[in-house]
Amino acid sequence: MRFRLKPVAFSLLCTFAHNAGAEVDMLALEMDRTFMAMPVPTQETPAFVEADRLVGKQQNQIEAIGNAILRKRGQSIKADRLLYFQDTQDVDAQGSVVVEQDGNTMSGPHLILNLDTNIGKMEQPVFYLAENDGRGSADVMLFQDKQHYTLDNATYTTCPADNEDWLLKMKGLEIDREQQIGTAHHAWVEFMGAPILYSPWMDFPLNDQRKSGFLAPVFGSTTKGGSDLMVPYYWNIAPNRDATIAPRVMTKRGVLLNNEFRYLESGYGGELHMDVLPNDALANRSRTRIALTHSQSIAAGLTGYVNLNRVSDDAYLRDLADSVNITSQVNLVREGLLSYNGGWWNTTARVQRYQTLQDPAAPIGVPYARLPQLTVAAQRYASGANLAFAGEFVDFSHPAALNAQRLVINPSVSYPLLSDPAFYLTPKVGIHSTHYVMGANNAAALPNASRTLPIFSMDSGMAFERDWSLAGGNYLHTLEPRVFYVYVPYRDQAQLPNFDSAQADFSFVQMFAENRFFGSDRVGDANHVTLAMTSRLMEQANGMERLKVTLGERFSFSPPRVNFITPATSTNRSDILLAVAGRVTDAWTLDSEAQFDPNQSHTQRYNIAARYRPEAGKVVNLGYRFLRNTLRHADLSAQWPLSGRWHAVGRWNYSFQDNRLLEAIAGLEYNQSCWMLRLVAQRFTVGTQQANTGFFIQLELNDLVKVGSDPLSLLKNSVSGYTKLNDRPVDKASKVLR
Repeated sequence: MRFRLKPVAFSLLCTFAHNAGAEVDMLALEMDRTFMAMPVPTQETPAFVEADRLVGKQQNQIEAIGNAILRKRGQSIKADRLLYFQDTQDVDAQGSVVVEQDGNTMSGPHLILNLDTNIGKMEQPVFYLAENDGRGSADVMLFQDKQHYTLDNATYTTCPADNEDWLLKMKGLEIDREQQIGTAHHAWVEFMGAPILYSPWMDFPLNDQRKSGFLAPVFGSTTKGGSDLMVPYYWNIAPNRDATIAPRVMTKRGVLLNNEFRYLESGYGGELHMDVLPNDALANRSRTRIALTHSQSIAAGLTGYVNLNRVSDDAYLRDLADSVNITSQVNLVREGLLSYNGGWWNTTARVQRYQTLQDPAAPIGVPYARLPQLTVAAQRYASGANLAFAGEFVDFSHPAALNAQRLVINPSVSYPLLSDPAFYLTPKVGIHSTHYVMGANNAAALPNASRTLPIFSMDSGMAFERDWSLAGGNYLHTLEPRVFYVYVPYRDQAQLPNFDSAQADFSFVQMFAENRFFGSDRVGDANHVTLAMTSRLMEQANGMERLKVTLGERFSFSPPRVNFITPATSTNRSDILLAVAGRVTDAWTLDSEAQFDPNQSHTQRYNIAARYRPEAGKVVNLGYRFLRNTLRHADLSAQWPLSGRWHAVGRWNYSFQDNRLLEAIAGLEYNQSCWMLRLVAQRFTVGTQQANTGFFIQLELNDLVKVGSDPLSLLKNSVSGYTKLNDRPVDKASKVLR
């Protein structure tokens, strides 16, 4: 007999079945509609059953037939036929079984599972992991609980459905969702059906967390070291400490042991590198590198910092480094400092020296050591005036050049006569006093010396604005004239030593500075006024600066007499500076500056940089730098799609002045849905007459492993605006370490 019941009727049925025992065995009650059932009140958490037909049987059994669904504790089980045991909470599901837990799904023909312990077994499972869109299959899946599964003869990939370009195959797979780790036993990776990597044991993260284990081996080749193989091991010691041990085998030189240790505590943190090449076959000696950076908060307002760098020989970086920014280092700093911030004042104590790496073809001067350097700076406002003080004491030490102690005192006061968004006028008065006590290596018998100079400046400007409709857009257009005057009397400083001063390049920053020298050993005489005009074009809707044009020139009432570089003429006019920059369109950005000498009617210097980036993965950078008789550099870089999934990436940096290639990069990238191939070649200068060539071949299987030498750091540093094409849409917040 078929009949319809309301949901509450099934609760009564469950109670009747529990009490009637054998009598219910002769009675089957069926519902001809999809139905939701509530269990007996003795259960901690309700279980809901839904199906085309529900049948009550003996021993608290419920059979759901046709589109059966059971839900409990955020877990659902779907099947063609489902048998539910109320007293033991066991479920036996057959036919198109699908289990859903926290976004993960497992499907197969047969499932036995206990809802309380979540212990069970599924035959021929196919699974999907929501954490990283991973999927796979196996002969058997054993459920240990909701967070731990074990699979026999399993496969795994992050490729989308119907795509198996790469597969991780293994005899056994353990999935730990609590720790977000997958562990494979007797595993091998197949790419396009061919095995490329085997390991008796390996693990991999299911998300972007850090974890201990071997990273993918890195293969490469350079002209300096030959073929390269590096097998890094990452040790996740604690959430705030880790280490990477990376032996690097170079066929021409030997085994270089790279070691990195990082630590971060509430009051301090740092990083230690210690690299050792026991016996370089080419150099016939052992070679080492040590680098330590450490920052520490000692007390309220008091901090410390250490930066130590040392290599065993001058050619270490040129021979063993793999990028231009490292090989170009010639002075390795070694310093320690203490700093105290008292709010309106601060002070610093520093000791500093350098290791200078000499290139025999182009020797350079060794910089002075500061043993020690003490600085004090203070700033306060009183009755509308800005009171400032800067002081410094340095003991300069050098093995061959003049040693001396220098004391600098520089107090100043400024007072805004006009302070308004549209107008400002601020005079400033200061004193620069310097005292020297000569020390060792005083071959010229220079006496102790002092120099005290008053400095007066006046900074003023205005800002005019108007609304401007241009080419269908609404803009804010500004005109911002600025006038800056400086007076410093002349003092003959030819007999004063020079430890850290250099004549600054003429620029918009220097144009509005009181001293045309860096450092404190020279204070330039001045009696000049700077006139400049800035005009901006900004979108009314969002304030984006579409265009900025700045023009400026300095006029001297008397030619400056304190110079390191002899001026070409004694005219009272400076060079004219012009800068044009802005985001001209949504894709084009421009940054340029030119310096024109009106006295000799020629261009002294100009820089042009333009970028075209219509979307991620498409960028072209164009740059050219010119400095008369000194520099002519062209710098082109790009990342651009070719056809299909192929992208080209490259850089060409050339010195026309020296007729020499500084750096060249050429590469191809192939971006598939779940893997990426990178082929990159690089050649760069490592010395005056030396160059290094490297080749990078990398296969990246998304969210699993990278095989080959990694060119990503090189491409990001060399191609401004470079995009990692296989990144997820949301930027990853942490480093993926396997």
